[in-house]
Amino acid sequence: MNRQGFVADRRIVVEDDVWIGAGVTIVAGRRIGTGSIVAAGSVVTRDVAPWTVVGGNPAREIGRREKTHESIG
Repeated sequence: MNRQGFVADRRIVVEDDVWIGAGVTIVAGRRIGTGSIVAAGSVVTRDVAPWTVVGGNPAREIGRREKTHESIG
């Protein structure tokens, strides 16, 4: 067992403006890009590109979001 090697914990990175639905599983070391949406019950096994909508098991791209610019003032 001890000869199989040790892999240090890998962090999950969730960038800005991300929505993650209920019951989502995210595998260690994955990055969820800015503006992405992860559908409820999904299993994320790969990085999610910015402004992407993903869902399923394993999570796959099911759509894209347009980046919006909101003006303040």
